[in-house]
Amino acid sequence: MSLWNNTTKEAHGYAPVNSLKMYYEIEGTGDPLVYIPAAFGVAGLNSFPALIQIRSVITVDLQGHGRTADIQERPFSLQQHAEDVVGLLKHLGITKADFLGESYGGAIATIIALHHPELVGRIATYGATFGPPQVAVDPEMLRFSVPPTPDSRCFQFQRENYEKVASDPGYWSTFMEKMSSMEWNGFSNEELASIQAPVLIVVGDHDFVRIEHAVETFRAIPNVELAVIPDAGHFVLHSEPNRVIPVVQHFLQKSAQKIPIATAERGYHPGETR
Repeated sequence: MSLWNNTTKEAHGYAPVNSLKMYYEIEGTGDPLVYIPAAFGVAGLNSFPALIQIRSVITVDLQGHGRTADIQERPFSLQQHAEDVVGLLKHLGITKADFLGESYGGAIATIIALHHPELVGRIATYGATFGPPQVAVDPEMLRFSVPPTPDSRCFQFQRENYEKVASDPGYWSTFMEKMSSMEWNGFSNEELASIQAPVLIVVGDHDFVRIEHAVETFRAIPNVELAVIPDAGHFVLHSEPNRVIPVVQHFLQKSAQKIPIATAERGYHPGETR
């Protein structure tokens, strides 16, 4: 029996998924849109009023994040996170969904598109990396003059939101240690070229993620769009979501049938080229 109901306005619960009790929230009505937060993110931290008017937005607490208790002996990995999200969709009876992935949530959504293409409609990402750190991020943006600790002020926002909802707030330091040990080497060009779903890559012009990396990824994926948000950093979905969400909303709602882009040879003709 399917638990999914696209007329649900608000719901939350726990799903038995791959030995986890995985917490999720649903807000809004309409076809499913799965929001996968950034590292350290938890459900309820972001709400997107424009999106919940048109979609049922499903947000997850990944393994060890917030209300989803950790499995201490199981390392964190993006691949396992992806399989856990797939397990949640199957538990809810959702056979296809669109995805909005923030930061490493975007990489998780892309992994799902590669390994479970039948589940994926469209993917929008913000601040995601698709390759290894040495090519994907600006080292100056991630530099520390003094090595940080779990209690460093740079993690205050994430730590306080974790402690508000975690079943064991004191687990934060262990959680941070596991997060810091996680490795991510990105996708090959062959993998990116094989993605079937339409993809939107959004990045801030002052993001941790290099604009050049976003452009390189844009050139590797067949059905892809690229948006650069001016004067925006890695956390704009929290600080100024109204600068990103309209771009995402347009991407999700646009027709699959595209009018060709005008070239110099074609010229611009209303309704024929754009």
